[in-house]
Amino acid sequence: MTLNTPSPTNPPSQRFALPAHMRLPARWRKRRWVLVGGTLGVLCLAAIPVVHLHFSTPTVSGVAMPDVARILPVETLTVESVDGYEVARTYTGEVVALRTSEVGFERSGQLTSVLVQDGDRVAAGQSLARLDTRNLQTQRQQLVAERARAEAQLAELRAGPRQEDIAAARAAVRDLEEQLNLQRVQRSRREFLHNEGAISKEELDQFTYGQSSLQARLDQARSNLQELLNGTRAEQIAAQMALVQQIDASSADLDVTMAKSTLKAPFAAVVERQVDEGTVVSAGQPVLRLIENAAPEVRIGMPTQVVQQLAIGRSQTIDLGEATYAATVEAILPEVDPTTRTQTVVLSLDAAAAPQVTAGQTARANVTERIATEGFWLPTSALTQDIRGLWTSYVLVPPETETADAGIFAVQQQVVEIIHQAGDRVLVRGTLQAGDRLVANGVHRLVPGQQVRPFDTLSQPQIDPFSNLKRQRVAGASH
Repeated sequence: MTLNTPSPTNPPSQRFALPAHMRLPARWRKRRWVLVGGTLGVLCLAAIPVVHLHFSTPTVSGVAMPDVARILPVETLTVESVDGYEVARTYTGEVVALRTSEVGFERSGQLTSVLVQDGDRVAAGQSLARLDTRNLQTQRQQLVAERARAEAQLAELRAGPRQEDIAAARAAVRDLEEQLNLQRVQRSRREFLHNEGAISKEELDQFTYGQSSLQARLDQARSNLQELLNGTRAEQIAAQMALVQQIDASSADLDVTMAKSTLKAPFAAVVERQVDEGTVVSAGQPVLRLIENAAPEVRIGMPTQVVQQLAIGRSQTIDLGEATYAATVEAILPEVDPTTRTQTVVLSLDAAAAPQVTAGQTARANVTERIATEGFWLPTSALTQDIRGLWTSYVLVPPETETADAGIFAVQQQVVEIIHQAGDRVLVRGTLQAGDRLVANGVHRLVPGQQVRPFDTLSQPQIDPFSNLKRQRVAGASH
């Protein structure tokens, strides 16, 4: 067989020239490539048992190697027990004013003027509204006149009787004394005439009784004179003084009534009007509503177990819309609301928040609650759902055979119960023990009893189980 080099006169299809006795008949020339392909296929099938023999028994230095294609590299973690967890909870309440009052007048009357408008901020003691007081002013004038009369009478009593009255009383006594003396002389004469039989017994009796009457009148005149000489009694002066004081008390009561006809703010507040001028209001009817504009309070209902963790004076942040303010726990009401089963916690906001805070505004308090329970924190990637709806994790356990590789473990399924979830981790409890080594992720690829190798063991130098096979292939090719 000779080899022809390619040339323009010798195309590539005629590179090889065979002798005529070696050439195939023309009917077989079209099938020569089919024969060649079949020959090559037979040769390949003959070589297969040899290759299969080398894969079936990979060895390194005469020691059988494990089937590493089935060993899954996994990331692991070691669990530790905890005795509780904290939960951030948000409780909603409202802003309430320290004091809110619906003020009105203590007496009825016509409302003549309202001195404030809705939304005005007033100071304590500032006048807010007035009633008609003309009738009260008339009553005051009457009391002034009565007091003047009582004062004059008191002055007269203190000054005592006048000298003219005493002189007149003395004159009346002297007059009666003279009349009595005259009556005595006339009676003596009538007795003589009666004894002589000149007059009757009746005439004598008239003179006798006339003398007795004059004696009585004389005694009365003498008593009046003595009363004038003794002056005014202390009891009379005291009674007149009491009358003056009574009039003064009536005047003071009238002054209070007139003062209450002007409505004043009991504390610094924001005003809300309820009636207008000209209205005839009754006693106690609300005229204005006052909402104190000092540092407001926040009242929030919380469960009893949360309230037990709070203390009076504790600092707490309160969210009001987009703003956050500092607050202090002022009081905890002792009663439990029968509807919500919560206790009311009263928090006082900082005084600087008063201009920006409105009563009735929704407030939120973020409270960290600690719940005591035993469990283990696991990432959610370490859990998979079992066929019965339970949650399971996979624990690494050493292989049962002593001749097994130290870096290879088997996985064992453990059933757990989820207690709490926080982001991408969960608190579980179950058959786990502190110090157990778990598969951290990729648990959906595992089955109980599967062999795995942690990442930290993969970092060590490993023997390639296919290196011996590669060497055998090279040796076979050389033969």
